[in-house]
This record gives sequence, structure tokens and C-alpha cells, in this order.
Amino acid sequence: MADRFSTHHLELGDSVVTKRYASWDRGEPHREWAALTLLAEHAPGLAPLPVEAALDAAPPTIMMSRLPGHVLRGTHATDEQIGALATALNRLHRIPAEVVGTLQPAPWGPVVAVAKVRAWVAKKPDLGDDPLVRHAYREGVDWLSSTTPDELTTNPFPPVIGLADGNHANYLWDGHERRIRLIDWEDSGRNDRAFELGEVAEHISRLDGTLDAEKLLAHIDLTSQEARRVHGFRRLIALMWFLQLGPGGPATPHNPPGTLRRQAERVLYLLG
Repeated sequence: MADRFSTHHLELGDSVVTKRYASWDRGEPHREWAALTLLAEHAPGLAPLPVEAALDAAPPTIMMSRLPGHVLRGTHATDEQIGALATALNRLHRIPAEVVGTLQPAPWGPVVAVAKVRAWVAKKPDLGDDPLVRHAYREGVDWLSSTTPDELTTNPFPPVIGLADGNHANYLWDGHERRIRLIDWEDSGRNDRAFELGEVAEHISRLDGTLDAEKLLAHIDLTSQEARRVHGFRRLIALMWFLQLGPGGPATPHNPPGTLRRQAERVLYLLG
């Protein structure tokens, strides 16, 4: 079976999940297995335990432990859940840099994201005639034309292991142990911590339920410089989703009516 957020085929046993990949052109099975193996040693209990893998089969398959709980996407995250998510992220980001350095770079990170957003602007996407939306577009393009996005692509801090995917379906709340665990590591790798946090804060899945990004970031251990970088990435990622939500945009069919205007408001809030 597959849940409503999954892009892969999942078979759920009593204690084990078998994952068969629908695509693996970015090395997804190898990335996930490497991450699960590393986490089992350096942050046990934060992610599923790796059990068995057939990484070069067709399709590739991984068996991992089945974790209890439900995902945060589609729910209204409580203060306790937000605090637990921050605890999980802080623990993840404390894994030593020399350990993280053994992983491949994540396929989704600052350089790729800046290029993607600029490519979307170059397409001059049709975002309709709503004055608020058009205002957000102008403000976003002005910010993107500044030097700030390019400055974000140089990371002065040690890398972290990250999911490279802020989808709130990747965060699993265990109501019995009162903790968050992280799942779906197929796009994971070595990444910029501020970018990872910007992804969690501004992924479009935030509109499917609620997760207060300001409360989350208040629980994260950040220097003032890191906090500024996180805010820059929040702007970038919010703008990326906004540009894909026009009448013919690729993100439109997956989101309810009114999402474009809500995202325009988000862009203006972050740029303000």
C-alpha cells in the first residue's frame, strides 16, 4: 500500500516497512540506506532502523523498522509537537561534521534552489490579475534581483545531514513516547542547515494543517547569523512555491482554491 503523501510503494508489516522505489535516477535508495545507517549509529531512535536492502534490484527495495504515530501534515500541530520537532531537528543537526561529510551532497540545496526560482521568474509565469498577487510578484522579483540570494549559496557553517524536503508528512508524531521521528530519507544528504530549516518552515504542506514556523524556530539553537540565513531561505522557498501556483502552474492541481493568494500573503509577510 501507499499513503496519500507517498511517491513510492510501501508494504506495512507489523514491525517492518518494505519500500519499493518508483524512481531512482537520483540514487534515492542509496541515499536513504546511507542516511538510515548513519542515523542508527549516531542518532538512534530518530529515524527507522535499517533492516535489509536490495539497492541494485529493479525496483530497488529497502526494509526498515516500522515506527508508530501519525504525520504532522494535515494536522494542527500543538505546542508540544512543535517543541518535539525542534528537539528532533536540533539532535539531527548536532551530528558531527566529519560524520556528515561522508554523505553525498543533497540534490536539493541552496545553489539549485536559487537557480530554480530565477528560472521560474524568467518564464514570466501567469499568476492572474489579483492585485495582491501581482504586488507579491513584483516584490519577490525585486528581492531575487538583489545580491542576497547569491550570498545564501555560500555556507559559512558546517554542513548537516538533512532530508532536503520540508514536507510535513516526513515528521512522525509518536503520542505514546511524546516525540517526533523523521521518515522518508530518499532525497537526503549533506546540506546547509539554514536551508533545511527554511524548507521545514515554508514547504507548501504548511497549508495542509498548521505548524507555527515562528514557534518552531524559537526552539532551534541558532546564532544571529544563522537566523538571518534561515529567514533568507524562507523567502526563497516561499517565493518558489508562489511562482508555481498560477492558473497553469505545476503546484496548482495539488492545492485547494485560494492557495495562490494565501501564498502571496506569505511572500509579502516574509519580505516585509
